Amino acid sequence: MIGTAYAMGMPGGVGAGGDWSFIIMMGVLFAIFYFLLIRPQMKQQKEHKDMLANLIHGDLVMTSGGIQGKITAVADNVVTLEIADKVRIKVGKSFISTVLQKAGKESKE
Repeated sequence: MIGTAYAMGMPGGVGAGGDWSFIIMMGVLFAIFYFLLIRPQMKQQKEHKDMLANLIHGDLVMTSGGIQGKITAVADNVVTLEIADKVRIKVGKSFISTVLQKAGKESKE
């Protein structure tokens, strides 16, 4: 004779702790994503915002398009760059990616 087959696993509700382990695992994954992805990105955005707020006349900057120039005027959302003698362009402030040299500081090149 053949005995009874249990298709659903062990009787008695062995998997009852599965809900809590899932919630804990999701919390751990969120913490990993927060500390490895979200927090560094927020820090980088804050540093870029502070850099844009501290732009002054005479800074040597580079735009996100690769154009280097010296700041001749700073407005609310627009920066005027001198890219060659008597050649000036206006660039959106948010497109400034890097300050290469602050005004008044000599380069070490």
